[in-house]
Amino acid sequence: MTDTRQALGRWGEDLAAAYLQQHGMVILERNFRGKRGEVDIIARDGEDLVFVEVKTRRSEVFGIPQEAVNWRKRQQIIHLAEIYLQRHPSLLQPRFDVVAIMVRPHADPLVEHLPNAFTA
Repeated sequence: MTDTRQALGRWGEDLAAAYLQQHGMVILERNFRGKRGEVDIIARDGEDLVFVEVKTRRSEVFGIPQEAVNWRKRQQIIHLAEIYLQRHPSLLQPRFDVVAIMVRPHADPLVEHLPNAFTA
């Protein structure tokens, strides 16, 4: 991954974390890593333990951001959520959200939060 893509991804994750906090979620962890990848944000939203995938795009050339969370990526996040819950047992209900960010020239970025974007 190039430095530019990494910087864009990190910026998007920072924006998503701030957005989620502004909407009442508590960030518990960022960039939780396992052998098969990482979960961008883990947060608490009421009685839900939310595993959040953040996708940031500069254009729709490769599709809208949320389209990048395909079947394989969803399976990876579900697997990482299982590992997280083994390490951090919780009575909270697991939930899988996506935050899609579209960078727009000469305008604020468009942030779209998709709660319950997929299920385990």
